[in-house]
Amino acid sequence: MLRSFLRAKLHLAKVTETNLFYEGSISIDTELIELAGILPYERVWISNMNNGERFDTYVIPAPRGSKIVGLNGPAAKKAQVGDRIVIFSYGYLMENEIPSHKPKIIILDENNNPVNIYFGSVNESK
Repeated sequence: MLRSFLRAKLHLAKVTETNLFYEGSISIDTELIELAGILPYERVWISNMNNGERFDTYVIPAPRGSKIVGLNGPAAKKAQVGDRIVIFSYGYLMENEIPSHKPKIIILDENNNPVNIYFGSVNESK
């Protein structure tokens, strides 16, 4: 049986732009998605810490080093520039993979720079 588990998380990302009249998605700096192991067009879930909105969309790479985290299309109505969001990527695991699974957690500062990276819970930092 396959079960769904958190695979990676970009925590406290700051929304840098919104663009209502775009096809849709979330634009994320290529460096950040590579660091998290998220692929272009991969489905992600978003939780807005400022207003409680939760939604899913797909990732579009933003220019490398730009620190862009932009909500596009209808998702642009779910946040404002400056809101802090959490971006979750999930994956399916077989039962035998579960005991050793540790999600990659990336904590970002107010400028979308990674300030801490760990696997699993804070108490299990590597």
